[in-house]
Amino acid sequence: MRAYWLVRCLFVAVVVYSATAIAPIDGHIFVNASLGFALGVVVVVGELWLWDTKITSLLGALLGFGIGLMLARAITSGIFWANTADPKVRFMHTLIIFVLPYLGLVVGARRGEWLEPAKLAGLFRDARPQRRYRVLDTSVIIDGRIADIVETGFIDGTLVVPQFVLKELQSVADSSDALKRNRGRRGLDILHRMQKMAGVDVMISDLDFPHLKEVDLKLIEVARNLMGRIVTNDFNLNKVAQLRGVEVLNINELTNALKPVVLPGEAMTVFVIKEGKEYNQGVAYLDDGTMVVVDNARSRIGKNLEVVVTSVLQTTAGRMIFGRVAEGSQGAAGDQTSTTRSENRSPREDSGRHPRSAAQA
Repeated sequence: MRAYWLVRCLFVAVVVYSATAIAPIDGHIFVNASLGFALGVVVVVGELWLWDTKITSLLGALLGFGIGLMLARAITSGIFWANTADPKVRFMHTLIIFVLPYLGLVVGARRGEWLEPAKLAGLFRDARPQRRYRVLDTSVIIDGRIADIVETGFIDGTLVVPQFVLKELQSVADSSDALKRNRGRRGLDILHRMQKMAGVDVMISDLDFPHLKEVDLKLIEVARNLMGRIVTNDFNLNKVAQLRGVEVLNINELTNALKPVVLPGEAMTVFVIKEGKEYNQGVAYLDDGTMVVVDNARSRIGKNLEVVVTSVLQTTAGRMIFGRVAEGSQGAAGDQTSTTRSENRSPREDSGRHPRSAAQA
């Protein structure tokens, strides 16, 4: 900051020296020095006032001043036929020369933000509302949840189905494999359903990129050309599109975000349907498909259990909940009953057991 003030002082000194050396006013040297000092201070004050001014405002002021000056010159040249000897005409000429550049300077400074590249480009864009495109891939169409989401209005804009995606759906629907054939037909039914929805715009795009062999890369290029987003539930496509700078709407991420929050210590009732990977574990599923792993529940497969949540694990594939059997549940009561019976067994009952069985126990 001291360097700036040093430069300002040097500037004022140079202006004072120039005024005294050139002597624009006849008279004592002190008068010229005072004139130079006053002019230097005025320039420094103006520079301080412009210190925080945006560069676009400065450019706008200069541009407006230049345009106003050119207009003033054009007007005064256009009325050459007027009698310049008349004081009224001379005053009008002077007024035009001062007023138009001043107006251009003020208006240009206040509207300088229009010189920003984004706003300059906006002047040449279509004033009508811009269409927002959502490019659908094959997996999200076959999945089917996209139709419910679109019907609720959470995804707006134009749904774009490229021709190569439609061909892929048709080839899957014509497959000799019954499972693939059903999946392809389901995807075509989902598209037909969305086309019939009121207020939903589904567009079949002819954009194609023959030099690209992979469908995922073609989808990325279509989204880039339309400046839209890809709607998918494919994890790999999601990552590749993000690496290439294309925005993605992942249905699985939306589903995970909408799952109810479960905290450790909360209780829930689940139906154990199979055994887990680890010893004595049971596996259950919530209504939204979340897996619940319950300790000491292997013997309770096919029964409802009250479970206390111990931890929650969030993975890229979804969420897993780990829990244990609640103390007051049927599973815990059964374990406590068997333990009580074992503890209350009389020594006579133990002595009456087969020696080999007793030894094994």
